[in-house]
Amino acid sequence: MRRIEFHDREKETMELTRILSTDPTLITFIYGPINSGKTELINNLIKNLPESQKVFYINLRGWFISNYDEFIKVIFDVEHVARYKRIKEFLKPVANVLPESYSGIPIPKDMFLKLFKEKEVEDAFVYIETVLRAFYKDGYPPVLVIDELQVIGDLKVDDLLIYKLFNFFIRLTKELHLAHVFAISSDSLFIEDVHSEAMLESRCRYLLVDDFDYETTAAFLEKHGFTDDENAIAWEYCGGKPVYLIELMNYENREEKAREMLVLRTGEIETILKRINELGGEIIIEDTKYSVSYEKLVESLKKFVDRETIDMNEVDEISKAFLVKKNILFVDPLRKTILPQSKLDLLVI
Repeated sequence: MRRIEFHDREKETMELTRILSTDPTLITFIYGPINSGKTELINNLIKNLPESQKVFYINLRGWFISNYDEFIKVIFDVEHVARYKRIKEFLKPVANVLPESYSGIPIPKDMFLKLFKEKEVEDAFVYIETVLRAFYKDGYPPVLVIDELQVIGDLKVDDLLIYKLFNFFIRLTKELHLAHVFAISSDSLFIEDVHSEAMLESRCRYLLVDDFDYETTAAFLEKHGFTDDENAIAWEYCGGKPVYLIELMNYENREEKAREMLVLRTGEIETILKRINELGGEIIIEDTKYSVSYEKLVESLKKFVDRETIDMNEVDEISKAFLVKKNILFVDPLRKTILPQSKLDLLVI
């Protein structure tokens, strides 16, 4: 099996290393187009942290979370603690004997069942804070990573859970300096909403993980035996999208595969537009349902015929939301721009 090594994220890695070398003060949002390597970046970072720095990595991808019960099940990891039943006093000794990273917040089963039964978000947050205090060791604050955070963006528990969660993150970072908090998302509308929220002003920072540039792409492909002609084909069709480049590596006739990828993506986007044209469509924005206009979608996409990037205000909000949700366009709220999710999508358009 061919293994693809982590490749040239020096700038982003240096920024994350700098953040981790200081006391926690801000929430860090890691954002970028889909499949640009955000999760791979954070996983590589975790592998290289000191042993004293514990990591709690929670990936919400693939989970359907519609209520508090489901949220609690994802956030907590009962299994790690179950393996260490011999530990009588849980929090203090566990920091030294459990692994460097976790797939959730470790919790004894009886405590988990209590929180699960009482359904108090605040109780869950108090428990997490207590665990993080126990894992603060040798001047190394623990690291809490929430991947695909937008999954709970619309989840309501009394009030919007996302606001309670961010207030908790602010407490962990800006107020207590207790833990580094990284929130990862490829949903640029979610990042745009977060960026516009006054409650997070001066309380968070943003790190863009974009597709590779041309030089990085060429160096990456050269490592894997691509010829100059194959490099040119890969860049023409796939740009610097890591997942597409890896796909090309698995085929002998790379130009044929690239053309096949273009045909398939063209069909996907044509089908999306065809259904809107013939059947109509709706999208919910801030709890209000809006009709999607086929004509306005086409008008929005036509703006990319002669440009790779447009201003964020050149597309109406309904079309923008729909095309982003369908992973055709990507919004960068910091640069106030909109661009296709990949070079392949640009070619289709």
